[in-house]
Amino acid sequence: MDFTPSEEQTAAQGLAARIFGDLSTHERLTAAGTGTDAELWKELCAAGLPAAVEDVGLLGLVLVLEEQGRTTAQVPLAATCVYGLLAVAAHGTPEQRERLLPGLRDGTAVATGAFPARGGVHIAEDGALYGSVPWVPWLRDATLVLVADAERGLWIVRTGEPDVTAVPVETTVPWSAGRLVLDGVRGERLGNGQPGAYADVLATARTAFAGLQAGVCAGSLARAVHHTVTREQFGRPLSTNQGVLLRAADAHMDTEAIRVTAYEAAWRHDERRDCAAQALTAAWWASEAGKRVVHAGQHLHGGTGADLDHPVHRHFLWGRQLDAYLGCGGEVLEELGLLLAHSSQEGAS
Repeated sequence: MDFTPSEEQTAAQGLAARIFGDLSTHERLTAAGTGTDAELWKELCAAGLPAAVEDVGLLGLVLVLEEQGRTTAQVPLAATCVYGLLAVAAHGTPEQRERLLPGLRDGTAVATGAFPARGGVHIAEDGALYGSVPWVPWLRDATLVLVADAERGLWIVRTGEPDVTAVPVETTVPWSAGRLVLDGVRGERLGNGQPGAYADVLATARTAFAGLQAGVCAGSLARAVHHTVTREQFGRPLSTNQGVLLRAADAHMDTEAIRVTAYEAAWRHDERRDCAAQALTAAWWASEAGKRVVHAGQHLHGGTGADLDHPVHRHFLWGRQLDAYLGCGGEVLEELGLLLAHSSQEGAS
């Protein structure tokens, strides 16, 4: 295994770091409220970052999403790349790729996904889609939604259709979420219904959002380090207290565990190797360790961490949302255990 980024991946990460660092500031995030930062999204698309994902692969996307997570930038980058660009590029028909990818590349189309499949959407005998999904991230911004039905078939649904309703929902984080209601809409099947498409998209999503969580945790920890180094108590910095040092060290190790497991899953995906177990491992670390890190970051800020106007509070909220977005730690661990048991039985037979 070699997780060393290529020249193109490094360039994409550096460009993302500059744009997010310049535009996703505390002041701009405060002004944006719970909505998407449209100017930042335009800047990212003008710089070609969404389009670059097809060239830099999932590992490159993970690197870019780390930079987004550091600043908790409010843009639908992860959703558009995972449920749009990568899903259509990997599983769409040639006609779908030719028709859909240009808009997703330049940002005129925004995609999201009604994932994971929990049986809320069903196909009627006439082929229409019915049902609802309690909340879908960035649904209020989306023009396309990748819907997983109860049988794990994948459908592209356009939000402008009369039989599609998006009811605004406020979640822990400002992801412009909504409740998706389908009332007999004629969706477009992604690709030719090939088996394994749902599992691949879900594994890709879990890996990408684990990368986002790594960035959220890194940002939280960086703020905690700065606070404890500069804040003095009893005539010395807080960082000189052994309890503070140990808590920060544990948070650092947890952050690195999220990062390296996300890198491995992404690298295996790009190398076209089996990555189901690795994606689940990354998702488990993102859930369990991510929760610990953002709690530590807030705790190390003392009373300041409880201030809703302080930047570290955003990291706490993002970390908790990502903790359970595509399956909480217990769910993911159970799924991983079943996968490993099944693989063991197959190897023994």
